[in-house]
Amino acid sequence: MLEALFGSRAAERVLLHLQNYGEGYGRDIAQTFGLYPTSVNAQLRKFEEAGFLVRRTLGRTRLYSWNPRNPLVAPLRTLLQAALESLPENELETYFRQRHRPRKFSKP
Repeated sequence: MLEALFGSRAAERVLLHLQNYGEGYGRDIAQTFGLYPTSVNAQLRKFEEAGFLVRRTLGRTRLYSWNPRNPLVAPLRTLLQAALESLPENELETYFRQRHRPRKFSKP
C-alpha cells in the first residue's frame, strides 16, 4: 500500500511495525515479515540517518524507536496509523497482533 511512497516493501513493513509496536529490532522485524535481515537493517539505518528513528543498545541488540524531537514524526505516524487501520483483518492478525511479553505465571 505505502510501498510506492517509501520506495520498498521493507521500508513500508519496518515503519508499520514500529508504528504498531513503538519499537523494534532488525531481526525481529525481518522474521515477522519474512524479509532478509540485511534489507531491514539497511532501512532502519536509513531512517535513523534521516532523523526519524533513534537507536539504543540493549545488551547486544540495537533497539529502534521513534525520534520524539523530529517534527515530521507525528504526521508520519498519523499516516502510518491510517494505513494500519485500513489493512485487512487477516493481515493484522498475522503481522501486527503478536505477543511481545510473556504471560504472567499465574495466568492459565
